[in-house]
Amino acid sequence: MNKRKLTTILFAALASTMMAAQKQFTVIVTNPSSKAKEDAPVAVTIPHDGAWQSAIVTLNGKEIPSQLDDLDQDGWMDELAFTTNIAKKETQRFTVTLKDELPDKAYPARTFAEIVLRNPKVKEKNKHNYYLQELSLNKECYDPYHLPHHHGVAFENELIAMRIYFDERQTIDLYGKYHKGLELKETQFYTDKAQKAAGYGDDILWVGKTFGFGALRGWDGTNSLMITDVENRDQRIISQGPARTIVEVVDRGWKPQGSKIRMNMTIRYTLWAGHRDMDVDVHLSHPAANVGFSTGLINVKNSAEFSDKHGLRGLWGTDWPAGTSDTINWKRETVGMGIYIPDSILKKELPANSDNYGFVIGTTGRDMRYKLTYTSDDEDFGYHNSKDWFNFLKDWRKDVESPVEVKVEG
Repeated sequence: MNKRKLTTILFAALASTMMAAQKQFTVIVTNPSSKAKEDAPVAVTIPHDGAWQSAIVTLNGKEIPSQLDDLDQDGWMDELAFTTNIAKKETQRFTVTLKDELPDKAYPARTFAEIVLRNPKVKEKNKHNYYLQELSLNKECYDPYHLPHHHGVAFENELIAMRIYFDERQTIDLYGKYHKGLELKETQFYTDKAQKAAGYGDDILWVGKTFGFGALRGWDGTNSLMITDVENRDQRIISQGPARTIVEVVDRGWKPQGSKIRMNMTIRYTLWAGHRDMDVDVHLSHPAANVGFSTGLINVKNSAEFSDKHGLRGLWGTDWPAGTSDTINWKRETVGMGIYIPDSILKKELPANSDNYGFVIGTTGRDMRYKLTYTSDDEDFGYHNSKDWFNFLKDWRKDVESPVEVKVEG
């Protein structure tokens, strides 16, 4: 074999190894509902048969914003996520191309998440810049609630925004928006006067030691219990992008009351773009058939309650978001909230008390899932009375119980 031919063969072999690997398949999405769905969530498991770094999703030749998420943070992408507007009874066929190259474009963000530590050189409460992806503290940490800025991880989509307290309460606190859009990067949950004048939202809920917005707690047979006896507490951001943001709260070495062992509990919150509801997925390292759990919604003062007595519960009420200690810098805020507990984990609905609208929940295995939703009366795109909000909750349950059906071909 002459040198020229050998060189040509080697060059061709080198070029082939440098070419990007690709994998293509079809995702078939069907809406079984008699109503159209906007921003219907679609999540597809990604095979670990290639070091996939990016994806292109198209519908009828039009590119759809999407993201790849590494759910377990092991360096391998696990799920493809995107949303779609789909008519009633419609079936859509998406073409997906996976590539082992980094994305060459950035889709417009529709979600956001941050964990921030205070910068001692920064005086403004909404300009701190020590950003983290994850924060882990052991049980010796003094006052974890005040360590992270805005007291824990904060996350949002265009409609709603929240923060999760980094202490034994693990309560979700709410932020209300006047207009659709992402705001937390600018306000950091502490909206200044200029931002308020420009139409930015603000904190809208006082939670104290209540369930707030669906916090998960223990249960001793009579009372709700804080998640107190833990070895470590973690908060971390799993993903954010054009389709969804995922954040997690991890209680490592948690010893539930009455348990002989310690276990790890991971609470994953998934907020999809375009949604005013989110998924709460709980995973335990050990079977938890003998562990009691509780959750629910804060009983906002003088609130009206809704319950279908089968796991769907809601409220509409008005209160001071900073408590009665500061009624000068804050206005009274009206909120509507809802929680949906599936039959598979529902043990009983608790009578309303002065603090909460509660449930006792549990699992014979290691996993639980429930859903949360809310609105602020401040919104120019939301709900403004209890009647409309409670009607929304009824429709919301129907929507939750008839998700789009997803199949993969190829």
